[in-house]
Amino acid sequence: MTSPLVLAIFQYIGPNGTIGSAWQHPDDTSADFTSLQHWIRLAKKFEEARLDFLFFADSYGFPAMDGELIPASVREGRGIPHGDPMPVISALAAATERLGFVVTASTTVEPPAANARRFATLDHFTEGRIGWNIVTGSSGATAAALMGKPLIPHDERYDMADDYVDLSLKLWEGSWDDDALVRDKAAGVYADPEKVRVIHHDGPYFRADGLLNMPPSKQRTPLLVQAGTSGRGMEFAGKHAEAVFVAGGDPERVARNIQGIRDAAVAAGREPDSIKVLVGALFLAGATSEQARATHEEMLAMSTPEGAAAIFAGNTGVDLLALDPDKPLTQQSTELGLSNLQRYLGRDGKPAPLVRDIIEDFRVTGINGSVFVGTGEDVVDQVEEFVRITGADGFLIQPHMTPGTYDDFIEHVLPVLRARGLARSEYEGDTLRERLFPEGTAHLPASHPGAAYRTAPVGA
Repeated sequence: MTSPLVLAIFQYIGPNGTIGSAWQHPDDTSADFTSLQHWIRLAKKFEEARLDFLFFADSYGFPAMDGELIPASVREGRGIPHGDPMPVISALAAATERLGFVVTASTTVEPPAANARRFATLDHFTEGRIGWNIVTGSSGATAAALMGKPLIPHDERYDMADDYVDLSLKLWEGSWDDDALVRDKAAGVYADPEKVRVIHHDGPYFRADGLLNMPPSKQRTPLLVQAGTSGRGMEFAGKHAEAVFVAGGDPERVARNIQGIRDAAVAAGREPDSIKVLVGALFLAGATSEQARATHEEMLAMSTPEGAAAIFAGNTGVDLLALDPDKPLTQQSTELGLSNLQRYLGRDGKPAPLVRDIIEDFRVTGINGSVFVGTGEDVVDQVEEFVRITGADGFLIQPHMTPGTYDDFIEHVLPVLRARGLARSEYEGDTLRERLFPEGTAHLPASHPGAAYRTAPVGA
């Protein structure tokens, strides 16, 4: 039996799609990102199409090399500007009823208790439709410099994130019993003090003594999402994540990454299917193959090598334009975005691509890798083959033109997916967690390590 794919939208509070500088096109509205109505219109569109959730990427960082802005990034609007998605969520929740929202927040910027309270509040305001995309730092060097902090080494950031998430889970799961909230006006009892408690956490990086000062929400803990396919990132995902966002590209490489994530879940004592793995992909569809190819060519015409190199540099700390174009990358590691560096290293006996080929590949496929082009039937054929090879559970649909890329997907691709049993026609489940795991409940499953913090008292 064919299972419906998880279909979500990838966005960030800024202009452009993920490939090129689409804001310059007369039909593109992405430069309206500072308008609340822009986001409300998009959210309503995605809900009407019954897409699962809207995912907001975020970072305090920006493309730079050695602390200096990369001119192409400023000129083309790629990575600069970039706003905070958190304030828009309540407005979008009020304008929709079922669409989910996943918001990125870093474990290296704010104290865990502040972040935990914010997500608990949003879970209330969205009635259980919120997820947290856990990142340890994107464009980490510039983000750290902006905050006046040193750049923490890559693997240590994940050690910190483990401690950060453990503390957050204690707050969400352990501060209030399910029936602690009484609200008995006649008796004058708002909550039962025997069922509300202070948690204590004394970890290697974070300490806390206190409680989550919000009663339990529908999910208690937001849906836990993670991105990153470095070895340490997979280990982190295996322990904590309920959904993982991976870059697309070569199906065999994607398949290895997905299997690595499932293996990490098993190593952490969880089932391999306890994590939904979603692949970043761009869908360029048209009524005819010619129309779709024309859209693709138009997109590539707005994507420059300089702009692509700027995004790569901001993510990895590697300036491709400063390297010999006729040699492969010699740098094997980075304290920034390791996944995008590893994407272009030789593996399994295959030679590493030349720098000029890396720039071109990044120019035409972007940071997330897969591009499907054609009629609705053509695209779904490609999707089915990709899913067969990779074992992916769904896709984060990347923008090119806003809203045109989404309109074309909804008009041409979505009906074919539904006809083949690969997309839902109606929403299922009241919460975001139940939508991705309809066999479960609104709360973390018992197999998740966070469930251990539900019993009282909760200690270090």
